[in-house]
Amino acid sequence: MKRALFGLLVSSFVVLPAMAALKAGDPAPDFTAQASLAGSGFTYSLQNALKKGPVVVYFYPSAFTGGCNIQAHTFAVNFDKFAAAGASIIGVSLDSIERLNDFSKDPNYCAGKFPTASDPDGKIAKSFDLSVRDAQAGAKDTRGVEIGHGFAERTTFIVTSKGVIAATVGGVAPADNVDKALAAVQALSAGK
Repeated sequence: MKRALFGLLVSSFVVLPAMAALKAGDPAPDFTAQASLAGSGFTYSLQNALKKGPVVVYFYPSAFTGGCNIQAHTFAVNFDKFAAAGASIIGVSLDSIERLNDFSKDPNYCAGKFPTASDPDGKIAKSFDLSVRDAQAGAKDTRGVEIGHGFAERTTFIVTSKGVIAATVGGVAPADNVDKALAAVQALSAGK
């Protein structure tokens, strides 16, 4: 019962609105971070990714938690649609790179389709004007593993190849977040 109640508490982060998040027209903060793609670590650079086209930068509270699992899976399922619109995807959380190695390769979540970046101190999230909550003692993920890190606000930014935010999506359920991000990317692609 406690575990189910805690799961509901953690998943409640999914509907918090993006109160102070950067908005359309704002410059996107550049960042470089340790990331994982299909379980392999590398250094991710937003600046380098933007050279290839728009980037969907999505922040989520924690790997292996209810809403974040849904969101990652929905991004993976729709990966080809984002690619067809010329956009790449990067997930960002306060998870350690070790947790992200597992999450990024899991066929039920990221499925090796897109990278996830580690923002252990929340510095990247804060640069996008997102709130970061402290770790909750004893919090466990859906695998029963202690989370042990803070949580960034669930918000997605569509960044143009010029480094400007085209759209911000927050305050909606995880799958809706992906749908709205895809619609924004497709509108951006159509407006070329």
